[in-house]
Amino acid sequence: MQTTLELYTYEIITKEQTALIQEAAECLARSFVGMDVSGKWVQEPMVGQLNIGYEDFYKFTKDYLESTVEQGYCAVAQDCNKKVVGVLAGDTNAPEIIGEDIFEGSFYDMNVILRVLEDVDKRFMEDYKKRNGKDIQDGELLHLFMIGVIAEHGRHEIIQQLGNRLITKASSQGLKAVLGEATNPKSIRVMEKYHNMKKYKDLEGNDIVHKYQDNSKLNGIPANVADGTYILLKEL
Repeated sequence: MQTTLELYTYEIITKEQTALIQEAAECLARSFVGMDVSGKWVQEPMVGQLNIGYEDFYKFTKDYLESTVEQGYCAVAQDCNKKVVGVLAGDTNAPEIIGEDIFEGSFYDMNVILRVLEDVDKRFMEDYKKRNGKDIQDGELLHLFMIGVIAEHGRHEIIQQLGNRLITKASSQGLKAVLGEATNPKSIRVMEKYHNMKKYKDLEGNDIVHKYQDNSKLNGIPANVADGTYILLKEL
């Protein structure tokens, strides 16, 4: 039997690989908006609760990839037919707090997700400044922003391999830490297990979390599916 390492090949994509960027965006959008994988429904809880559509989310994802891919932190897994079956996309930008609605039309509810991410990012940045006496700079942290796996087999191995490539690269380039906003327990478990990331605790010893039950747009997410978005961190 083939090992999953032989089943899949991995690479970090470049700005010139426009077809691969498009495929990566499709893979991410499908896994976030929702799809059946081996009889299990895979979906990001906030995207599902807000009923965000595929076309809008695909465009958002593609825009993100096109604007950050040249930083060299978007890795893809391809099967033997060269189909993209897994993506881990990140950037080295300092978190940005916009503080106002930027999405409109059918994609208006994406503003809800943006505010959740900004809430935890802002609290993390404030805590970081208290600890370090300065603001986070661009190029200091690897921000793991989106992960999507649509492979039927070896899903955990794909997540492990993609993460290893990006985290190893970040370490070799002198970045200080890896940061992620985990929006569901599955993401937290996977990042803890395979990449030794941990829920970040502030100086008071509290998790930085945006609880869905306290959000009028997201309190329909069952607590046993996901209870909130957490900041995860791994120092390099």
